[in-house]
Amino acid sequence: MKRLFAILLIVVMGIFIFSTLYSNNGKYNFSKFGESTLNGKVSEKFVNKSVNGENKEVKFGSENLETGSANLVTSVVVNYRAFDTLGEVTVLFLSALGVSVVLGGYKNRLKFKVEPNFILKIGSKVAVSIILITGFYIFIHGHLTPGGGFPGGAMIGSAVLLMFISNDEFRVKVKSFSALEGLSGSLFIILGLIGLSAGGFFLYNYMPMGKLGSLFSAGLIPVVYVLIGLKVGSELSNLISHFAREGENK
Repeated sequence: MKRLFAILLIVVMGIFIFSTLYSNNGKYNFSKFGESTLNGKVSEKFVNKSVNGENKEVKFGSENLETGSANLVTSVVVNYRAFDTLGEVTVLFLSALGVSVVLGGYKNRLKFKVEPNFILKIGSKVAVSIILITGFYIFIHGHLTPGGGFPGGAMIGSAVLLMFISNDEFRVKVKSFSALEGLSGSLFIILGLIGLSAGGFFLYNYMPMGKLGSLFSAGLIPVVYVLIGLKVGSELSNLISHFAREGENK
């Protein structure tokens, strides 16, 4: 039943994507293979204009900008080349899946030869709290300051790693992280497909841009970065959990 549902889901998504890409009032959104004209493509277009389409200075508080993100790198990663970012997230997912397949059978927690002392356990918990808060801050403010979903998620993973190496009793609920990973990844794809339907390309930014520099600005970008941060953090946490297991001694 699950296989049948998965096949039906893939077929429906395939029909939706191809019908959206290749049907626009009788015109093709994508050129046929080998017939694309490079003149006037994206690279040349963005080299010859500013972020608001005009040659004037952009200040904090400006409105009606093309991306609305104060972080130019974020504008590129999550807006202009968002489809490529989907590929990067997929690579990380496949890596985590491979580790899960190889090491998923191990149930026992690795034992330390020297047990961590009380001071190390308590001190690590304090450090982990700071790391987690910083990680969440980084991917929530990814459209305003340097950082974003990938480094913020990596900090969450580093906090889990610190707990593993400082406390021999620490364990994570793999199923909970897997559910969070699947939910955030699915929402990322759904938002991208809605953008594809609304604007003609994956992850088209269809939400209000707000004022440049404010937390609630840049439309879809902060939402996507939060989802990427949660997905990367949960995937890395599961990876660390798998590496911290061992088989039974016979």
